[in-house]
Amino acid sequence: MQYIHAVSLVVPEYDAAIAFYCGQLGWQLAEDVDQGRKRWVRILPPGAQQGSLILARAEGAAQEAVIGNQFGGRVGLFLATDDFARDHAAMLAKGVIFEEEPRHEPYGTVAVWRDPFGNRWDLIQFA
Repeated sequence: MQYIHAVSLVVPEYDAAIAFYCGQLGWQLAEDVDQGRKRWVRILPPGAQQGSLILARAEGAAQEAVIGNQFGGRVGLFLATDDFARDHAAMLAKGVIFEEEPRHEPYGTVAVWRDPFGNRWDLIQFA
């Protein structure tokens, strides 16, 4: 068996990213290990058992340049939910910016949102 354990997300600072994802959105801080010049920071959405994000602090101009554009302007991250209406309303109440109204597609209900660093996400409930 294989599965994707985690995906790195380049962010400007660890604590700002933790404050947004874990503080504002209520994600779980699974690991925060000091490694000297960097930290191993792994977070999970509420209720998730796998499929985590590694928050990676940008080091140097090349990495700083990709913050918010790691996917070339496309949606590159997909947050699946079992209740779109509940989570959409909760995210709006927490100040999350959605780029569009929810739409119904053959594969499910979806809306694009951005984190404070510019990364584009889909909130999606699969059909």
